[in-house]
Amino acid sequence: MMLQFLVGTLVSVINIGIHALVTVVAVTVARSAVPRHTKRPRLHLMSVMITIAVVLKIAHMIEILMWAATYHIVHAAAADADMLYFAFVNYTTLGYGDITPVREWRLLGPLTAMNGVLLFGWSAAILFEVLLKTLDHLGLTERPGADRPRT
Repeated sequence: MMLQFLVGTLVSVINIGIHALVTVVAVTVARSAVPRHTKRPRLHLMSVMITIAVVLKIAHMIEILMWAATYHIVHAAAADADMLYFAFVNYTTLGYGDITPVREWRLLGPLTAMNGVLLFGWSAAILFEVLLKTLDHLGLTERPGADRPRT
């Protein structure tokens, strides 16, 4: 059981590293893609958000590939099982149950799901932060109390 935790933790840490790198890239891209003045601010906002979402989705796919490779290396399921599909189902917490892990590696599924939930939440936070920063840079946000005099 300890080996399952060690392998699962190692893959999770690698995926967290990938996500951290993508976060830095996404924030850098978002900052550089937001001009102070644009003729179509809403269209620009949409393009920034779509770009960041695509970058995050690519990151998730790479992370799922990491899990699939791990499943393949440790023989986590039957030899004829589609490890990429199995990794997607676990990472997204879909859990069809049509592929089941071998007994020796049954904890990798829940560890994959924990990793996926964490990184999906992280992606949502990135998207929200980019949205707020982009709206702020484009002057499309209203600040509460901005028109009230300070006391």
